[in-house]
Amino acid sequence: MGRGIQNVHERVLGAPPAVVGERVDSLSSREDRLWPNRRWPAMRLDRGLAVGSDGGHGPVRYGVVRYEPGQLVAFAFTSRFPIAGEHRFEVLAGPDGGTSLLRHTLEGRPRGGLRVGWPLCFRWLHDALIEDAFDRAEAELAGVEWQPRKLPAHVRTLRWLAGRL
Repeated sequence: MGRGIQNVHERVLGAPPAVVGERVDSLSSREDRLWPNRRWPAMRLDRGLAVGSDGGHGPVRYGVVRYEPGQLVAFAFTSRFPIAGEHRFEVLAGPDGGTSLLRHTLEGRPRGGLRVGWPLCFRWLHDALIEDAFDRAEAELAGVEWQPRKLPAHVRTLRWLAGRL
């Protein structure tokens, strides 16, 4: 597979962009209100959300390359991780100003074993993680505790297999 990855998730949230942006701005902090770290490896950055900060989640390694508080954070994968590219969270205003669009985009070119591993395994884990993050954002905005949904059987199997490696 020589093709690149273009993976986009979007969710309309019933809150203004500034409020949704606060959730994105909390990423990797002690008060993180977006990352679904109850079920997935926590996002950790050595200097928080700041350009030049390095870290990742689980085996996924990246650094902050762009940060516009309340609007955008972009992470470039490091050379130690087999994707050349980035992933980012963006907050966009809805048409009425009272809603927001939260978007996560992963773009890149897989290298080595990830050329096969992405479509067979890691894409499904990534998709489930991002949907959990969006579910958590919705719960946070509603003022309720996030209750993780049941994962699809294939994702549960992949998580089990990954834990056995």
